[in-house]
Amino acid sequence: MIFKQVENKLFLKVFLLFAVLCLGAYLLVNQQIKFFVLLMPLIIYQLYDLYKSQRKAQDELNQFVESVHYRDFSRYFDVKHAPAELQPLRHGFNEINSTFKVISKEKETQYQYLQKILELVDTGILSFDMTDGQVVWMNESLKKMLHLPYLKSIQSLEKRDPGLFQVLDNLRPGESRLTNVSLDNTNFKILVSCTAFQTSESQYKLVAFQNVNEAMDETESKAWQKLLNVMTHEIMNSVAPISSLADTLKNRLQQAATEIRDETGTLEDLDLGIETIKRRSEGLLRFAETYRNLNKISELHLEKVYVFDIFRNLQQLMSPTLDQKNIELEILLKDMDISLQADINLLEQVLINLLVNAMDAVKENPHPKIVLSAAMTPNRKPMIKVADNGSGMSQEVLDKIFVPFFSTKKTGSGIGLSLCKQIMMLHKGSIQVQSVEGEGTAFLLQF
Repeated sequence: MIFKQVENKLFLKVFLLFAVLCLGAYLLVNQQIKFFVLLMPLIIYQLYDLYKSQRKAQDELNQFVESVHYRDFSRYFDVKHAPAELQPLRHGFNEINSTFKVISKEKETQYQYLQKILELVDTGILSFDMTDGQVVWMNESLKKMLHLPYLKSIQSLEKRDPGLFQVLDNLRPGESRLTNVSLDNTNFKILVSCTAFQTSESQYKLVAFQNVNEAMDETESKAWQKLLNVMTHEIMNSVAPISSLADTLKNRLQQAATEIRDETGTLEDLDLGIETIKRRSEGLLRFAETYRNLNKISELHLEKVYVFDIFRNLQQLMSPTLDQKNIELEILLKDMDISLQADINLLEQVLINLLVNAMDAVKENPHPKIVLSAAMTPNRKPMIKVADNGSGMSQEVLDKIFVPFFSTKKTGSGIGLSLCKQIMMLHKGSIQVQSVEGEGTAFLLQF
């Protein structure tokens, strides 16, 4: 409608100019020079007026194109003080700018909304250029997961974790891969999924990182619990009658020994054999009962406990044993106000188990030392650390230490660390281990 008015005015000017030119041509043909000379100023004025109006319209159009080019949709074209022929044009430009402004605001809102959603999800998200590896965007979850405040390119990951870099570099769109991540002396498993998209200029990879360590630990723990339930049930059902029968046979043999002359020592051999069967049967029953304890812990009695109080109780409890073995216990706690929600009895059981293991690990060291410390992680969660300067563990042992039945001690039952892991999982936390052969081991409890 607005541009229709401009078009009508332009048509009127062109029509009048055409009419005057026709009149001038008529006067020239009829040699009416005097009247033609009088008509010339009018022709010049109409030509100048047409040029001037078109020039103004061109300038207005250039300004509008410039505002669109630089996305300056806040620009306002003054309609009230504009010439009459430009008022419809400026009004139209203002309406177009207002429409663009609304569209731009809606897109910005949608972008902010999508960005906030991506920041809130637990899954880490990374986008990078497939040609040079330059990172376009990464969310906060990924920064926390990889302990990276900033990542310029995926090549920067090669120094921190070569395995993860190789996975990202070789991962094809539509593929998913489970990989181990080793960052800041901590190991965890992540599921990496990839897709790709293309703009007019470049191709990009969009990669999702999901920490599946806790989920896999929980699945593994449940599998072991089911196995232990079946195993302990079968062992106790099979061995209990053997133990009872061995006890009965031993009593009957003792009664018969008074009536039978045993010159060859057969009765003594029988008594020794039955006693061995009885002793091994009772040992198997105790073994099965011990592993049954893994499944007895099912609920927690949570309360607010201060780490300072926990450390003080442990020091009083373990001091006699530590002094006897000449082991130095160093306690590091800069913040006395660190607290956590925990079942104090179960938590102390975990720490005692770790301290006992540490004492066994440092027994060959001429200067044995155990460090018990606590601090807040970067995401403001409490972490307790039990470190020693013992013999350390190989990677093969590290992969098995939380597996029930596995123990590096000759007299170990293999239940301690499995129980520790289950207790930490009940606390919605985790237990991790760092170890270097010949240097020592550290267990980290994160709540």
